[in-house]
Amino acid sequence: MLCTSKVQFMIMKNLQLNATEREFFTMVRLAIGANPFSDERTAIDSRLTKNKTPLSNDKQVELLIKVVDEQLRKTCAGIKQPVMNFQGEDRELIQYGILFLIYHQSCDRLDQHIREQINNGDVSCRVDFADDVLDEIMAMGIGQKEAVRFFSLFFQMRRAFYFIDQIVGTSPCMKNLRRNLWNNIFTHDIWLFDQYLWNRMEDFSTMLLGATGTGKGLAAAAIGRSGYIPYDERKKCFSESFTRVFVSINLSQYPEQLVESELFGHKKGAFTGAIEGHEGIFTLCSPSGAIFLDEIGEVSIPVQIKLLQVLQERHFSPVGSHKKERFYGRVIAATNRSIEELRIKKLFRDDFYYRLCSDIIYVPSLFQRIQENPDELDHLLAHTVRRIIGKTSPELVLNTLTILKQQIPPDYPWPGNVRELEQCVRRILLKEQYEGDRILLEKSATSSFNEMLVEGNLTAQQLMSKYCKVLYKKLGTYEAVAKQTELDRRTVKKYIDS
Repeated sequence: MLCTSKVQFMIMKNLQLNATEREFFTMVRLAIGANPFSDERTAIDSRLTKNKTPLSNDKQVELLIKVVDEQLRKTCAGIKQPVMNFQGEDRELIQYGILFLIYHQSCDRLDQHIREQINNGDVSCRVDFADDVLDEIMAMGIGQKEAVRFFSLFFQMRRAFYFIDQIVGTSPCMKNLRRNLWNNIFTHDIWLFDQYLWNRMEDFSTMLLGATGTGKGLAAAAIGRSGYIPYDERKKCFSESFTRVFVSINLSQYPEQLVESELFGHKKGAFTGAIEGHEGIFTLCSPSGAIFLDEIGEVSIPVQIKLLQVLQERHFSPVGSHKKERFYGRVIAATNRSIEELRIKKLFRDDFYYRLCSDIIYVPSLFQRIQENPDELDHLLAHTVRRIIGKTSPELVLNTLTILKQQIPPDYPWPGNVRELEQCVRRILLKEQYEGDRILLEKSATSSFNEMLVEGNLTAQQLMSKYCKVLYKKLGTYEAVAKQTELDRRTVKKYIDS
């Protein structure tokens, strides 16, 4: 019996894929490597499933699982531990197919665990289904150590998808934002990440640029909560909760003399009022985590120099202490100011910029999103109403949209961006009215006018029209504007109403 088993094993371990099977599993490999928020991935999925009819994401995944499962059953029928019984590239392709299937079959349970962990907070939850997934991976011929690493990678990939997918929007610029966030976490090539960088991402700093209220904090959280966290087999949980690995600070909230303490901590008695020690966010950040430095454009040159030293040397000392502490996490920085202008004015050091710009991601304005896709506003209103009332309500969305169309112009620039839209919905729910943010609107218009003036892009008619409108807001009557400009009233009215 033993001899027969040996002969059977020797025959099986020289199995090869046929041309059709090799083509299929090569496509599976391409699907694994493709950014899930890209058109490329959508096209590959359609080729795998041979489906040309647009499907919802859930239906597409369901069909994908079915197709890959059927092909694996056919290719590996009667073969125990198939990964061990193919050689070379065929072995890799079979392994990709198996991991692809097990990952997608585990997504619902991983999503449920993510939600449980969010509710549970900073204490890592037990993963009751982990043994089942690990047993399934190892039954396919993958060793225990590799199985644990793959399971940890499954969790990282699903967290990244979960949090990036919450950044809603159908406009091209928002689709591009989601693609950029995924690449920031896994690089443009997940095979590169898996082979070389999964535990070495700390040196890849990121800058998020965009106006106030565009959602830079949400983008930063998606990156910061999606780092690689190892699974601990002994404790049956991941080594840390992803809820505690992301630490953020708004640097504009603190006076300069306190910023260093908030960043690096301080020793008891380090300065007047330091009656006890304090841990800064660099101490609180875990090796699997990231620090979000919001409003980085507001910090002084001395603070920039100290942050630069930490990023270069990976060590820091609390205020009033000579003890060196190690910093392991990633750094994500954001500003709503023009980084180019800050550098030109010498308010932002070039060397500090070059330490932060491993990746630069632009978070688009709401105005740009609506300009690219007018339906964007409808989708965002639906999403916002659902967040506020806790459920879907087409009636409330329609009512809100109707009031907006009645009370604000179609080209309203939304100067407060998504944050303004959220408060706009609340105000409509309270009062059934919203007239827009007049102060920010005037500021935005003035800023736009100044830019056009400097660039020399204004015609004489545009110049007079904008000037008359500014005077009308200040003086209040056509007659007053006419007197100030030495134009007749009808001409003034024409410029103001244009």
